Amino acid sequence: MLEQNTVAPNFTLFATPDQKVTLSEFKGRNVILAFYPADWSPVCSDQMALYNEMLKYFKKYDAELFGISVDSKWCHLAFSQSRNLHFPLLADFEPKGEVAKKYDVYNEHEGQCNRALFVIDKEGIIQWCYKSPTAVNPGADGILEALENLKIK
Repeated sequence: MLEQNTVAPNFTLFATPDQKVTLSEFKGRNVILAFYPADWSPVCSDQMALYNEMLKYFKKYDAELFGISVDSKWCHLAFSQSRNLHFPLLADFEPKGEVAKKYDVYNEHEGQCNRALFVIDKEGIIQWCYKSPTAVNPGADGILEALENLKIK
């Protein structure tokens, strides 16, 4: 996976069936990228629900959160609506896993993203990253600590 102090690769992905998000549009804000294997899986559902509850804390650090998986924009829409998520899920669908590959968190064998987190600072530099085992929800403590460290800098 990409390491700390690396420039975060730019990308453009669908956030809804008709709207795209480009990472560079968020320069000047902190960004959290949460790569995850699949919508609807038990661990991913718990992880995204936790981050939904943590949004108010992320916002205190001027941080924008994006979930990213290889699921389609339509699958993301259904998943997000069913879970009442208040942050964008980005579809790294076609070409499949292209963005995950840029961040070196694509699992070729499984055809899905690894469970990985990146905190990107306001200048677009990765300041913290963590890869979790697929079956383990990484929680939010590491993200909050990374955001706090950015505040101190």
